[in-house]
Amino acid sequence: MLVFVIRLLFFLMMAAGGYVFGGAVEKGQQLTGMLGFGGVAVLVIVLDIVFRRKNISVISAVFFGLLVGLVVAMLLGPVVDMATWIPDGVKGVVKVALAAITSYLAVSLILQTKDDFRFIIPYIEFARQQKGGRPLLLDTSVIIDGRIADIAETRFLDAPMVVPRFILHELQMIADSDDKMKRDRGRRGLDILNRLQTMPDVGIRIQDTDVEAGPDEGADEMLINLASRCSGRIVTIDYNLNKVARLAHVDVININDLANAMKPAVMPGEEMEVTLLKRGQEEGQGVGYLEDGTMVVVEDGQSRIGHTVTITVTNVLQKSAGRMIFGRVQQASDRRRS
Repeated sequence: MLVFVIRLLFFLMMAAGGYVFGGAVEKGQQLTGMLGFGGVAVLVIVLDIVFRRKNISVISAVFFGLLVGLVVAMLLGPVVDMATWIPDGVKGVVKVALAAITSYLAVSLILQTKDDFRFIIPYIEFARQQKGGRPLLLDTSVIIDGRIADIAETRFLDAPMVVPRFILHELQMIADSDDKMKRDRGRRGLDILNRLQTMPDVGIRIQDTDVEAGPDEGADEMLINLASRCSGRIVTIDYNLNKVARLAHVDVININDLANAMKPAVMPGEEMEVTLLKRGQEEGQGVGYLEDGTMVVVEDGQSRIGHTVTITVTNVLQKSAGRMIFGRVQQASDRRRS
């Protein structure tokens, strides 16, 4: 309602201005002036309605660029006046051309570099700064995984979370897939985003950011470029994205690493019980799993598949993809000695 009132007042002011302008130009031309100014007002209002979605950084860049361009043109005006080789009748045209050139160059330069600094009303800050911690850029895999919502609910994360528009678009494409498994994963990701947005103490936003991407670049490359530009950290469970981002010197938080760090520590020499479920890759090995999903590889355990055995831990291998425990079946003589 308020926007409608503002538009109506704008139209009436333009019509009144046209009435005054028409009377000043020529007597009896008030109606023509009102129609002309009113038409311009209608055109402006229509453009405002059509282009509902506006980016404040782009608008600020355009206005600031025009301001800089016009100031530079004003400073060059006296130089044009002192140029004796320019005819007096042409100097006005030269000044207008200079204003157009400087305004164009200033707007173009700022639009191409607007992400290197922030526009803050009512002043402009030429420094890349972040409130709180560095932003956490969520990728598709970590959103679908869902554990990020549980972590955010514990309030361990104090940095703002950002979901770029192209990541949301990728999620929507997965949710609209013809493959049922992909479709379910995509819908789960959208549900996780909705859950994050409804958490009162979690700062998360969808960010519209123009990221230059080559013809063969996908969402992962665009996410790395964005994180590099805004000094953000990527949150993922994608092993390949983890590796590529580190090669690009972009900080990565792998949820799997965090989950592994929270698992109880297991030291070589400790005893544990595990149910062997299948054969291992090597001859004679048996494989079982702990309650948290950790794989346990047991030497000489192939003959015990389907049974619960007591093993002695011989080695623990920690990777981003998960933790693996190696052990051997504890013999009866070993149990008697213990």
